[in-house]
Amino acid sequence: MAEERNRRALLELARKPENTVCADCGAPDPDWASYTIGVFICLNCSGIHRNIPQISRVKSVRLDPWDDVQIEYMSCLGNKVAQAKFESKVPAFYYKPAASDCQVLREQWIRAKYERKEFIYIEKQEPYSAGYREGLLWKRGRDNGQFLSRKFVLSEREGALKYFNKNDAKEPKAVIKIEHLNATFQPAKIGNPNGLQITYLRDNSTRNIFVYHEDGKEIVDWFNAIRAARFHYLQVAYPIAVDVDLVPKLTRNFLKEGYMEKTGPKHTEGFKKRWFTLDDRRLMYFKDPMDAFARGEVFIGSAENNYKVEEGLPPSTQGNHWQYGITITTPDRKFLFTCESDTDRTEWISAFQKVLNKPMLPQEYAVEAHFKHKP
Repeated sequence: MAEERNRRALLELARKPENTVCADCGAPDPDWASYTIGVFICLNCSGIHRNIPQISRVKSVRLDPWDDVQIEYMSCLGNKVAQAKFESKVPAFYYKPAASDCQVLREQWIRAKYERKEFIYIEKQEPYSAGYREGLLWKRGRDNGQFLSRKFVLSEREGALKYFNKNDAKEPKAVIKIEHLNATFQPAKIGNPNGLQITYLRDNSTRNIFVYHEDGKEIVDWFNAIRAARFHYLQVAYPIAVDVDLVPKLTRNFLKEGYMEKTGPKHTEGFKKRWFTLDDRRLMYFKDPMDAFARGEVFIGSAENNYKVEEGLPPSTQGNHWQYGITITTPDRKFLFTCESDTDRTEWISAFQKVLNKPMLPQEYAVEAHFKHKP
């Protein structure tokens, strides 16, 4: 009788508005709870909590027995109260992962909150907040594809991320301006759970660097250090902007990636299979997903500027192996692509439409002009 009463009480607590999404990643309808922290969490996050049993003990909301003391503790806390405590000092630039984010981001977020208690004490400065970071990362070679240990230095004062081919080298192999820097986790593509893809613009073309570190905390600290550097750069560049407007600009995930076939500008060349990345308004294509440089880039403007995407190809099109066509029309020409399945095509068109629906920003007109003058 008591067990059934407690189950009903717990389900009632789980239905409170503040408890209907996971306390750590925001996934809906969490079915698990930590009875030592007092939060409702999703199945995926519960697995991470199990790895820190000295901090968190978890049970199923629906399947496990709960005693009176545990129910009382959950009723006194819950997600809102716990977040007010464990997330009270999260820096504006710190990345809060969603349910769709990779394991290393979610795990280090949970460990930072509950195990290391990084966001409770404002006096404590974490390494990603220092404005300077130096260390070794495994970097993929541009030509041979091997991962080799390389020294990286991030300096807000210099406004750059640098890496060196030798630890004692005086001159860096590359100097990447914070202004043009982006980072996004790509564990599947890189083949490492801690894989990070760093992109930047050089001569207005995109350059990719693929890195990882064996330690999850180290690579996530690098990621948040990059976000901190970008945040402070943007605060100077846009002094009247508020934090909520700057945070979405710190780093960005790609809108869509995958294989499509493409043909050339005359539409008479044979279609070739390429790896495509849609990064904001840049559609880039590569021979291999891990290429350092794109073979080409297409600027995707807005619908109000006469850009559009359509299902299918012109009737006269020949040479394509895949049957599910997409036509992108720009003010200057048409780009023809094909997908392997109808599902792929639907997803690509949806991604393109999101870009087309956004009005172009003033600075994007200069980027568009550059693409128009490319040979």
